[in-house]
This record gives sequence, C-alpha cells and structure tokens, in this order.
Amino acid sequence: MRILIAEDDATSRLLLTNILQGWGYDVTAVVDGSAALASLQQADAPKLVVLDWMMPGLEGPEVCRRLRATPTATPPYVILLTAQDETKSVVEGLEAGANDYISKPFNRAELQARLAVGRRVLELQESLSQRVRDLEAALAHIKTLQGILPICMYCHKIRNDQQSWERLEGYLSEHAEVEFSHSICPTCLVKHFPDHAAGVAEDMRGPPP
Repeated sequence: MRILIAEDDATSRLLLTNILQGWGYDVTAVVDGSAALASLQQADAPKLVVLDWMMPGLEGPEVCRRLRATPTATPPYVILLTAQDETKSVVEGLEAGANDYISKPFNRAELQARLAVGRRVLELQESLSQRVRDLEAALAHIKTLQGILPICMYCHKIRNDQQSWERLEGYLSEHAEVEFSHSICPTCLVKHFPDHAAGVAEDMRGPPP
C-alpha cells in the first residue's frame, strides 16, 4: 500500500521512510504540511498518511482540517505523529480530522499495529464504496427500464435516449439481460402464411378414422 509521510526533520523522515519500506509500503515523503496537502489533493494520492504535528507552514492538524473540508467517497486515513501527550492536544488533533495518533518517540510495534488498523479501515471503506457504485449502477439500469418509452404504433420501434428509432428487441437486449429467439404466433401464421397454417391444422387433426 502507498503511504505519505510528512516530517520536517530530515533524520526522522529518513528513519520513517526506511522503516515503512522495510514493512513493504510504497513511501512518498515530504518535508512540510503544505507539500503534504498538495500531494493529498492529487487524484492518485496515497490513502494512508502519517503527519508530524509540528511542521513549518501548515501543521498536521491544519492539514487534517483542510482535507476533511473536501468530502470524498474514500477519504485518507491520517495518523498524527506528536510529542504532545496531553489529552487536550490529542482531542484537538482528532477533532481536526485525524483518525489516530502516535506519540514521539514512537514505538515501532505500536506504529506497525496502528498502520494495520488504518489499512483495514481503508479496505472496508473501499469495499463499501464499490457496493454503493454497484447499487447506483443497478438503480440507473432499473430506472431506464421503468421509464416511459416512446414506441411507434405501426412498426413498434423504440425511440432511444439518442432520439434515434431502433427495433424493440435491440433496445431490450442493450438495456436488460435478455436474448431473443424469433418465432411466429398462431395469429400471424394464419395472417401471413395461410396455406402453411392450413397444413399445420390438418396435421394436428390427424388422419380420418
């Protein structure tokens, strides 16, 4: 999984990068909050984030506030890395939009466990988002078939969404999971093929007693 870390201290940034790469993460490292926010606003931004609290420019909590101000179907999971252990500070970070926090200097096992929680949350989030997309597609499909369809009273062609006329079976094949096999009903058999219809009727009656 891709992960973004924002840490202004070069030594800490290098240490975090090496640790996370050793755990199999694809790491993007930036030096401050402004660079972190710019990276996270990209379309292909990492969804797992570790932000240092104290950074030049934008601090970690402010980056969280700005991220949460733009709703998205799959928001990033943000862990604040902070030397502030006071309950008030922790609450401030969480209220700003952080999902979790870890104190500096961090314990490797604790960091790994908290990242694992973040991964599980993101995977569940993506699964739910995919289900929503599937349901929206299904609803759109149903609405298409439930709408009022203009149909020619003579040739029975359907006027589609592009305002073109097409055969009924072609329209239904495109908008529903159906296939057609062509046959002929008894009424049309008599109307269009009277000789053949008479022969069929004779065959059905069988030989005289």
